[in-house]
Amino acid sequence: MDRLPDVASPDFPPPPGSGPGPGPVEAAEEVVLVPLADFPRIDLRSSGEPWEKRRAAGKGLRAAVPHAAHADLDAPADRPDPVAVIEAAHDGRQPHLTPLRVARMASSPFAFLRGAAHVMARDLARTPASGIAVVINGDAHIANFGLFGTPQRDVVLDLNDFDEVTVGPWEWDLKRLVASIDVAARDQGVPQEARRQAVMAAVGGYQHTMTELAPQGPLDVWHQAARADQLGFSGIRIDAHSQEVVRRAIEKARRRHNGSLLARVGERRVDGGWRFREEPPILTRVDAATREAVTGGLERYAETLPRERRFMLSRYHVVDVAHRVVGVGSVGTRAYVALLCGNSDRDVLFLQVKEAVRPAHAPYLPGMPEPYASHEGERVIYGQRLLQAVGDPLLGWTSIAGRPFYVRQMKNMKGEIPVGCMRGQPLIYFSWAYGALLARAHARTGDSAAIAGYCGRDRQAGLREALAAWADAYGEQNAADHRRLLEAVASGRIEAAPDPFL
Repeated sequence: MDRLPDVASPDFPPPPGSGPGPGPVEAAEEVVLVPLADFPRIDLRSSGEPWEKRRAAGKGLRAAVPHAAHADLDAPADRPDPVAVIEAAHDGRQPHLTPLRVARMASSPFAFLRGAAHVMARDLARTPASGIAVVINGDAHIANFGLFGTPQRDVVLDLNDFDEVTVGPWEWDLKRLVASIDVAARDQGVPQEARRQAVMAAVGGYQHTMTELAPQGPLDVWHQAARADQLGFSGIRIDAHSQEVVRRAIEKARRRHNGSLLARVGERRVDGGWRFREEPPILTRVDAATREAVTGGLERYAETLPRERRFMLSRYHVVDVAHRVVGVGSVGTRAYVALLCGNSDRDVLFLQVKEAVRPAHAPYLPGMPEPYASHEGERVIYGQRLLQAVGDPLLGWTSIAGRPFYVRQMKNMKGEIPVGCMRGQPLIYFSWAYGALLARAHARTGDSAAIAGYCGRDRQAGLREALAAWADAYGEQNAADHRRLLEAVASGRIEAAPDPFL
């Protein structure tokens, strides 16, 4: 395994056991599978190490970084001002939209966490690393799990946002997940012990699933998908309340399709054609030059699609382009939505064309290998294809005016499990489910046997207890950071603009 290199930064100290001498990390390098390579050489003649040996190697890494080492949150006195980190993350974004981003982040501690990926990346870089790398989502908080339609028109539940995808320690994703569970539950007034149980459920779901995946063949691992209408995870039974939450979410997702989106955001022009209906500042028209640039970008994007899907796309043409503000952390990046028509003006396709920026973890990790590191849009799409069990058939990337973008379908059978529904048993169930889904995603590129060996089985409480303590401490830190942002807004240090959807 390629151990995470020593980055020349005090923010990323080498993990215990990585110093001179043949320690556990160095011994594991000869056994544990690498997560990704530039162009891996295919050797179909020699066998790799058996999964039992790789599991033992992962278990051996606990000697260098025991489970208890993950419990402590290192927040030194010289920790950078979180508001300054947020302001630095605005560099390169559209200045007129950054006040809206600040307003969305200021609306609640959970919204702050969602937008503060750069703040948490620096905090994670100070934590001990297990020594096992995977392709990480980089932003695996609970609102980044959702519903979407497959090419077969099924609805599945999985990770659904990959702007921060890169190569890094698997535990960084798990720590962001458990921190988000704690913070979101705090926003709902959930008591500390109930939050702790939810965090432990997420870690248990991750441990249990990784243990199950460890002996399975790569093909079996890659084919695992969670159909929302048949939702079930080994190790936990779905309760009636959670089942009802899923049922309502599926019904809502099935009502979200190109036709319903057209009725909501489209209007007829004088000549009878379609155009976007403006909803400033969220949805605004673009000038002719921008429309032409986006259309040209989509033509280049088509070259990144498989030939058969490129043929399908060739039956459509662009009829309008608008700028659309999306998300919390993404506000200020350039994001366009294109309306295309095919067989008739009722046969419509919406494509989101979203700017891809440098991931928050980039200063602390070696990043994706070439050629994916040279184009941020390609990095996002390649990462999504690696981590999602079933993907959007129209994923691709392009460049517009020298900036990298990625392209995906817009709102087609997409939905969410409302965070506000996560109280009581649903909080436990979905925490376990998201931990399990994260394990499945990591197993697609990481060494599931080695990770399972390091984590231990879900009946072993060491990792669960450690991450429960860490999540509680990070919940406190996030609340303090959120207050710092509110103080900065109140003093006029940083501007917040009214959000029409708040």
